[in-house]
Formats: sequence, C-alpha cells, structure tokens
Amino acid sequence: MLKITILILYFTLLIGIGIYCRKNATDVNGFVLGGRSVGPWLTAFAYGTSYFSAVVFVGYAGQFGWKYGIATTWAGIGNAIIGSLLAWVVLGRRTRIMSQHLDSATMPQFFGERFGSRALKIGASVIVFIFLIPYTASLYNGLSRLFGMAFDIDYSVCIIVMAVLTAIYVIAGGYMATAINDFIQGIIMLAGIVIIIAAVLMSKGGFMEAMDGLARVTDSAVSDTPGVFASFLGPDPLNLLFVVILTSLGTWGLPQMVQKFYAIKNEESIKKGTIISTIFALVVAGGCYFLGGFGRLFSDQVDVEANGFDSIIPTMLSNLSPLLIALVVILVLSASMSTLSSLVIASSSTLTIDFLKDNFVKNMSEKRQVLYIRVLVVVFIVISAVLALIQYKSAVTFIAQLMGVSWGALAGAFLAPFMYALYSKRVTKASCWACFFFSSILMIANIFFRESFPVILQSPINCGAVAMLAGLVIVPMVSMFTPKPDGALVDEAFRCYDKETKVSQKTALGK
Repeated sequence: MLKITILILYFTLLIGIGIYCRKNATDVNGFVLGGRSVGPWLTAFAYGTSYFSAVVFVGYAGQFGWKYGIATTWAGIGNAIIGSLLAWVVLGRRTRIMSQHLDSATMPQFFGERFGSRALKIGASVIVFIFLIPYTASLYNGLSRLFGMAFDIDYSVCIIVMAVLTAIYVIAGGYMATAINDFIQGIIMLAGIVIIIAAVLMSKGGFMEAMDGLARVTDSAVSDTPGVFASFLGPDPLNLLFVVILTSLGTWGLPQMVQKFYAIKNEESIKKGTIISTIFALVVAGGCYFLGGFGRLFSDQVDVEANGFDSIIPTMLSNLSPLLIALVVILVLSASMSTLSSLVIASSSTLTIDFLKDNFVKNMSEKRQVLYIRVLVVVFIVISAVLALIQYKSAVTFIAQLMGVSWGALAGAFLAPFMYALYSKRVTKASCWACFFFSSILMIANIFFRESFPVILQSPINCGAVAMLAGLVIVPMVSMFTPKPDGALVDEAFRCYDKETKVSQKTALGK
C-alpha cells in the first residue's frame, strides 16, 4: 500500500502539471520549445533527465559494472565532462542563436534552413523517426524489470501505465509541462541515487568493506589479474573507452538533447545551466555507474546467463526496505518518463514540421500543426510500446544493444554536420548526406550482419562510437572535394553571430 500510494501521488502531480501548462502549448513555438523562455534550472534538469533513464540505471550500469567493475565510473565522469559541460560550452550558445535566427524548432528543420535543402530536412527527419523508436522501446524494458521486482505485475501493464501517463501530460502541456516535470523528476533522481548507493553499500558492510570484497572477486574468463574489478581502469580499458565515447559524445548529436538548447531563455541561463547540468550528470550518471561497479558482490544471487545483464541492478536492490524500493521505482520511473517525453516531442514535432508540412499537407496552420504533433505523440508512443513487447520476446534482450544502435545511428549521422554547421561556412550538403548514409547504413548492417564485422565492432556500443568519430572526419573531407555552398545563403546564416548586444562591464570590459 505504501508503494502504491506514493505512485498514485506522483502520477497525480505529473498530470496536474500537464493540465496547468496547457495554456503554454497553443502554438508550435510554445508546444515544442516552451516559447524559447525556459530558465537555467528547468533547462539544465530537462537536459539531464532526458540524458539518463532506465537505460543507464538498469541496462548500462548493470552490464558495464559487471564487465569493468568500479572502473565503469569513468563512464559517469565522461558523461559529466564531455556529455554535459563541453556540450553546453561548444553547442549551447551558438545553437540558441542560429536556431532562432533560422526560425528552426527541430534539428532537421535546422539542416533544411542552414543548407537551403528540403531534401536534407526530409532525410534527417526520417532518420530521427526510425532510430528514436528502438531507444524508446529500451526505456520500457528497463522499467519493467523494476516494476516486476517491486510489485510482481505483468510487463504489459508497466508499458501501458508509463505510455498513458506520459502521453497525458505531454499532449496537455507540451515542452513546458515536460520541463517542469523534468525538474521535479530530477530532484527525485539526485536524492534517490545518493540514498540508494548508501543503502546498497551498507548492506555489504560499508564502502571499504565493499571495495575489499570487490578486490577479491575473480573471473578467469575476463582476466587473471587479482583485484582487477576494483582497479583504476578495470579489465578491459579499450572497450571501456568506447563506452565513454558513445554515452558522452553521443549527446552532441541527439535531437532530443540538442533541442534543449533551442529553448534557453538568455545568456545567464546558459552560464548557470552549464554548471547545473554538469553537477547533475556527475551525481546521477557517476552514481549509477559507481553503483553498478559493485554488481559482482551479488553474484551469488544473479544468474547473468539465464536472466541477462538487465537483472543485475534489480537483484542488487531487491533486499532493500519497502520504502527504499518505492524510492527506486519512482527514481527510475522519473528518469524513464522524462526521457520518453523528450523523445516523443522530438519525433512528433520533426515528423509534423519537417516531413508532413508543405510536403504532404499544404498551408498547414499553427493550430493544425499543434494538432498533428499531439496526434503523432500518441502514434509514436503506441509504436514504441508495441515494439517493446515484441523486443521483450525476441533474441535482443539487452537494453544496451538497443540504445547502442539508436545512439550510434543518430549521433553518428548528426553530430559532425550539426557542430561544423554552427562554426564553419565551408560545410557542404554533400558532406551532410555522406555522414547521414554512412552512420545509418553502418548501424543497420551491425544489426543484421554483426557476425561479419571485425570482432571489436560487433558490439553496437563500439560500432556506434566509431560512427560518431568517423563523422568528424567525413564532413571536412567531403566538404573539401564537393561544390562549395551558396555564399549568400551561408553569410545570411552566420549574420546572427555579428549582431551587437550591449552587456554590463562584469561580462565584458568597455573601451
């Protein structure tokens, strides 16, 4: 009854916020970007909660903690430094300025306006829709593990509850409702991860005792080095590096992440948001991976061969008190619903604005655009929920596999073209297409012809990381040998950076 009561109160709060924010979701700018007036705390928490979900807490933390031991904490540190701090510093201000100048509300729309190409916009929107679906399916799977542990209820019920609740507050209040809910969910995540780590470590005699136990763990199939799971770099530093690259650099090219920069209110919000999001990532991501690093202490209770890596974290938490288990469920539910809401807004707005508008539906009014976006929110949630059920019964059982494919394709396709387009006038349409095709084909091939890949690239994680890094080379190389972009178009796009703005002397010294 305690768990159920807490859940009901939590669900009521989410729906109430969605209804309260409906007045801010009457046009496209309000529904998709919150009127570009979202402050630093809401933006930073929206960024962080969209970043971390059940995929990280249940899937990645369990799998990589088991493989690399306490060294997997490096993934959390990378998420904070590369995925949050540097992402805000490199992309934040320029994304906000140029996206407003080009009047773009989505990443595909940005490509279309920046390069003057409707085909590029449509191609990007197709990639977004296709590869966001498997990521969304992975959210349901991770959540189901914890609901099954806490309530012993059927997997399909978990999917329906999560899908319906997310749909209600997203459809009602749009981005602003999502941002406010993300803030509340972020506070729960911050407090929850600290309390849960403390409880799990205390169950093993405290931090020093747990580290000593981890140092005594051996697995000849992984490494013969004594204490390797409690070491600085773990048993496999190279593959751990690929994990850090995928989970950290990937945020730079994910539409649902970059779109947060579109909605920032002002300069002060960028400065504060950078600090807040970095600290949030350090606590949440660092905490999740740190917790997962102790997974092998529970090897007597975990059967990885039978139940997969996704069972590790739920097993670690299964002996906690009912109150703490309720906190765990709320924590992961918060993380998953915040990410799901970002995904469905990104996908539905992209399909409406970049694919349907002007291509299939002419003269689409603001009111009709918002209606289409709301309808597509439902469609996207239904498709991803059905896929989650199918995936649950198929051979693909690890959450990390689905996320690796999704992140690799999306970030590999968009990271380099988007970042270079913000800074360089020499980027060409051909280089964007080359990056789009290379990453999409590579990740699709990894799904169907994985055994034919070199051993190190058979993992979707490693393959996705390579796709991202390759894009950073492909775009400048192809741009060197393809026709230069229209000078007038490029100059108009970059004119926004030259606009003069008066600031106080604490920001910049006078003459």
